[in-house]
Amino acid sequence: SSHFGSREPYPVARERPADHYSSCCGTPRSALCLCLPRSLVLSRLLNMAPEKRIDSEDGEAYTFEELTAFYKGKYKKAALEAYWETCKPAKRARAKAEPEPKAKAKAKAKAKAKEAKPAGNFKVCVCGGAGGIGQPLSLLMAMDPNVGELCIFDLNIAMVPPAGVATDLSHIERKCKVTGYSMEVGKNPIDHLEECLTGCHLVLVPAGVPRKPGMTRDDLFKTNAGIAKGIVEACAKFCPDAVLGMIVNPVNSVVPAMAELYKKKGLDPMKIVGITTLDIVRANKFVGEITNKNPNFINIPVIGGHAGTTIIPLFSQDKIAKTIPEDQIPDLDKHVQNAGTDVVDAKGGKGSATLSMAYAGARFGKSVLAGLAGRRRVECAYCMSDVT
Repeated sequence: SSHFGSREPYPVARERPADHYSSCCGTPRSALCLCLPRSLVLSRLLNMAPEKRIDSEDGEAYTFEELTAFYKGKYKKAALEAYWETCKPAKRARAKAEPEPKAKAKAKAKAKAKEAKPAGNFKVCVCGGAGGIGQPLSLLMAMDPNVGELCIFDLNIAMVPPAGVATDLSHIERKCKVTGYSMEVGKNPIDHLEECLTGCHLVLVPAGVPRKPGMTRDDLFKTNAGIAKGIVEACAKFCPDAVLGMIVNPVNSVVPAMAELYKKKGLDPMKIVGITTLDIVRANKFVGEITNKNPNFINIPVIGGHAGTTIIPLFSQDKIAKTIPEDQIPDLDKHVQNAGTDVVDAKGGKGSATLSMAYAGARFGKSVLAGLAGRRRVECAYCMSDVT
């Protein structure tokens, strides 16, 4: 009899006769089977739809497939699965017989925005690529699917020859071509980097000497500003449209000086960008340690500069960080602001933050290339501004 004609509210399991399966199995046996009316099965199948959850980035509802397609290349699958579990399920809307024209257009635009975009084929140069930051930074950039060509430039007094770094990186399982370029100390980069810089979309500059114990940023500026100037002038001539990511310390002084240099040449000073991403990375990590949360899903905006008290983390702007008691924030501020000095001291004056800086520089560089490839990325950085 029909399920809807019975008094039972839900489908029930009933005992079938012993010979029910004899025709297909050959041996009579008893079995339990779930009796579901065909109309009920059909209606449930028609109402089944992929689950949607709210992405906290924009407050919109997406399926897991749409979410992974959009964030492809930024997060690994395991991290996305973990993030999916933190997203709130969206309320299911009742199915309509025929969507309205406006709803159709909106759904089409949404699908277009989420569709996977092909990897880019950009040229990247790392100036200072044979140094303590430059080598791991070059490795991470060589692994980016958006990089088609990678140039490693350094002086002939570097710890290893740039050509050696390039040969080493050319053996990894990635599509990019890697080439090394060297220059003698005292020479002018603009006379030697034409082939290296021509056609570059992104130039990362971890060149210069590292900060040592007792060394002020003014002392550091006198040495590193001259190094940065030579490279920036060469970029202005051979790749004026490239984004220049400056890791040359002190960033607070070097970036404004190089932006003015570009401005005087009639170029866009916003192409000169100080990479302060390490401050964001540190803030995310420290908040994750305090709250016992995954730092991959913490995003602390950090404004100001890249030295001491000019580093201003905005913990209140992150939903996880704002749960930290207010009386802990001042110490957390100092922890982020003094993290660079902590590394220098921990290394006994024999080095500074190289590996974490390379990681942060690569994160910034990858975001720039993803943006050039048409993907949505947001990064805090130190650049020219008329906001007062």
